[in-house]
Amino acid sequence: METLKILNASQIRALDAFTIQKEGISSIDLMERACATFVNWFGQKYFLNTKLCVNIFCGLGNNGGDGLAIARLLKQQGFCVKVFVVQYTDKTSADFDINLKRLQSFAKVNFIKTVNDFTLFSEIQQNNIIIDALLGAGINRCVEGILKELINTLNETTAIKIAVDIASGLFMDNANDKEDVIFKPDFTVTFQLPKLALMLPQNYEFVGEWEVLDIGLQEQMINELPSYYFYTAQIFPKHRKKFSHKGTYGHSLILGGSKGMMGAAILSAKACLRSGVGKLTCYVPDIAYTIMQVSVPEAMTLTTSDDLDFISTHFTEKDFEHYQAIAIGPGISTHPDVYKMLESVIIAATNKPMVIDADALNLLGTEEGRSLLKQLPPNTILTPHPKEFQKLLGLTWKDDFDKLSLLQQFAKKHQIFVVLKGYQTAVATPEGDVYFNSTGNAGMATAGSGDVLTGIIVALLAQGYSAKEAAILGVFKHGEAGDLAANSRGQMAMIASDIIDDLRW
Repeated sequence: METLKILNASQIRALDAFTIQKEGISSIDLMERACATFVNWFGQKYFLNTKLCVNIFCGLGNNGGDGLAIARLLKQQGFCVKVFVVQYTDKTSADFDINLKRLQSFAKVNFIKTVNDFTLFSEIQQNNIIIDALLGAGINRCVEGILKELINTLNETTAIKIAVDIASGLFMDNANDKEDVIFKPDFTVTFQLPKLALMLPQNYEFVGEWEVLDIGLQEQMINELPSYYFYTAQIFPKHRKKFSHKGTYGHSLILGGSKGMMGAAILSAKACLRSGVGKLTCYVPDIAYTIMQVSVPEAMTLTTSDDLDFISTHFTEKDFEHYQAIAIGPGISTHPDVYKMLESVIIAATNKPMVIDADALNLLGTEEGRSLLKQLPPNTILTPHPKEFQKLLGLTWKDDFDKLSLLQQFAKKHQIFVVLKGYQTAVATPEGDVYFNSTGNAGMATAGSGDVLTGIIVALLAQGYSAKEAAILGVFKHGEAGDLAANSRGQMAMIASDIIDDLRW
């Protein structure tokens, strides 16, 4: 598994200082390296667009120094560049001063002191680019004064907007107030490692699309610095041995379906079979026997002994002895008798890897159901979307940072894995670590997508993957399949079955 650590502002400052000391270079040399990497990225993206003009807005600290160095390097490559320095204080950083002198030796720098000076950039066109190098990472108070006025003005332009490292005004490690003024980029180009603020839904309009550029900070210290947060860049399935057979890859049980909701169970079953499981049994209401047999002929089907529209069977440990992993929830309904069935499953499956999703989560999210959380087997995987997670908690959160904290506490308290679904899905571990996913797209916001994920994860559990591996790998491959589906059909046209069809292992 390839992951990137997510560090806080003080850790990144320490990492910069360690790199400078370890390599025997100056801070201005490290800044030049970062800016050259940015300019290389920029050139690859925009080198064919000869009509654009790049407008770079610089503050007076090191982020402003970045902007000045980027301006110099872009000018040397022949780009049309206009530079604006905002004089919101008398203080400047040493590296800002050095880069200002370097740039002024061959290019004009415009200084903005008041709102009246905004006329200096009044001709920014739609095909122009604005680069935000005003404040950068590490700020801990809201933007005020001339900076506030400037950011509001820039946000109203139709130009392409790019933030250097992080958008000006956006807090890196904690939540902004709703009233805070923050730059709204189309792209954020961040250095070396992702920032926690980039992971959270509430910040999307202040992040846009984002990319990490490696600027060669010391891997030794990155490995030593502690963090609870990680970004999954890549993860691969285990190699399948030549002389293996279906028994090698485990037997999954999916408990799912009810009248009118059999599609959820079918999607989960198909995804499970597409994810390498050796054998699959689906336990469904008797009324659904034929539809399951016809829809998923590769799966074995067991049914209830009654003619109810849902599963109300009371399970015992003996019922599960032939299975390596269990999934429960897709389409089971929330009838009171189904709750009793769920309770029997949780008690009986004490030593079985288990995935709980959909209606099973809704049942656990009731006042009565939350008492069952204490009985969940260790390392059980829950896969809620935010509304379902809110029900499980029995409370709401102030903001996405608070939600993240509650997610970590919940996973640690119950010693389970929680897959909080959404863009950049967060997988919380019993240790309190969180792995953010790098695959997936908005086209996956469609009915049945979560049922597909449940099938993928239970297939991996049955094959012997640990709960941590199954959750992180399952989420990654689910999103990857969604990206392939979006490439062929477009996000609006995607349905959950497309995700199954595009699973690649």
